Amino acid sequence: MATSTSAVSRTQTERVLEQKFRKVQEIFADGPEIGRLALEKGTAAFKQELAAAMGQTGSTQQTTAGRIGARQGSVSELTIIVPFVPGGAKRTRALLALLEGNFQGADAVGTVHDMRFVFLDNDTKLLFATAYDGDWDSYIDDFATKIPDYLDIIDSAWEGWPGIRSPEAKDYLAKHQVTAEGWFVANDLTVAETRRLKRIGQAVDEFLDKVGD
Repeated sequence: MATSTSAVSRTQTERVLEQKFRKVQEIFADGPEIGRLALEKGTAAFKQELAAAMGQTGSTQQTTAGRIGARQGSVSELTIIVPFVPGGAKRTRALLALLEGNFQGADAVGTVHDMRFVFLDNDTKLLFATAYDGDWDSYIDDFATKIPDYLDIIDSAWEGWPGIRSPEAKDYLAKHQVTAEGWFVANDLTVAETRRLKRIGQAVDEFLDKVGD
């Protein structure tokens, strides 16, 4: 009986998978030839991607980070596009150059995986993107309580920024945030878990080095 039920389940999964793939073919039916040919040649690989999206291959499913943004496992994404105040781009670029990629303040929050600052439209806008652990509200609260001045130094270059201590700060951030339509997370471990594994790995390497001497 269990075998029969399992077989039915596989049949249903295969049917849904084929339906999804036909939809992909429909999407690309009037697309450029290079895309249609690539889809034809890569049918097997793309079906594996679709199976992963259906949760058939152990992949992490995308959910919501809370108020806004996407989340996969323990990791969430935040992307903001915001206009600069006059002179804001110049100040921000100079500040980033002096920091040389070192953000001890952000590291003190303890949940930040990475941050990117990208200048757009002839330095009139900033694209700020980051990946972090947990949900949206907790992430913003961490910055507001742990490094409020650090945040205001950077964000004062943003047009209309009310200050992180303002009750309007979260509304401002949510207004300028754009949820990613597509997002891939190769490793959904938290920052703390990753650092713990790194320490364990280093300890094992040291032990093996001593044993080998």
